[in-house]
Amino acid sequence: MEKTVKSELFSWIQSLLFASAIVFICYQFLFVPTKVQGESMLPTFEDNNRVIVSKVSMIDRFDLIVFHAPNATDKYIKRVIGVPGDRIEMIDDILYVNGSVYDEPYAKRIDGDPITDRITGDFTLAEITGQEEVPEGAFFVLGDHRLKSNDSRYFGFISEDAVIGEVKLRIYPFTEISIPK
Repeated sequence: MEKTVKSELFSWIQSLLFASAIVFICYQFLFVPTKVQGESMLPTFEDNNRVIVSKVSMIDRFDLIVFHAPNATDKYIKRVIGVPGDRIEMIDDILYVNGSVYDEPYAKRIDGDPITDRITGDFTLAEITGQEEVPEGAFFVLGDHRLKSNDSRYFGFISEDAVIGEVKLRIYPFTEISIPK
């Protein structure tokens, strides 16, 4: 009887260690949960939403990414607007990437914002960064709530090395579980 209890206990410990190793590997190399802080991504994400971030995704234009903030110890979540080689400008709330117009349904006025003429002020990449196009190994990012977003307009390009990963899933609040767009 005593041998059976020891065997069962050893089996449980072995299973728990194996499960812990799997969780550790997934957390370190595949995906990580993170919390949205602030209003810069409204209406896509609200303050305190929880999301799952894939660490193995290839980042492309308009992907939602989490990265280490260049001017703080925080992690930021923003939308990639420019990838290496892109020329970007904003004129009258119309986004131009490499001369082509892009619709931005995610960037809209939020109820309660002060009345303004524009959602995003006019700018060119050269005016903000001093460079005509996004350099290799970097991204240009903007928040969806442009009036309240600390983004590449203020701190410049994001290095690929600063990127933690791409947001793949909103997991909290439970009533809003979804794949963000």
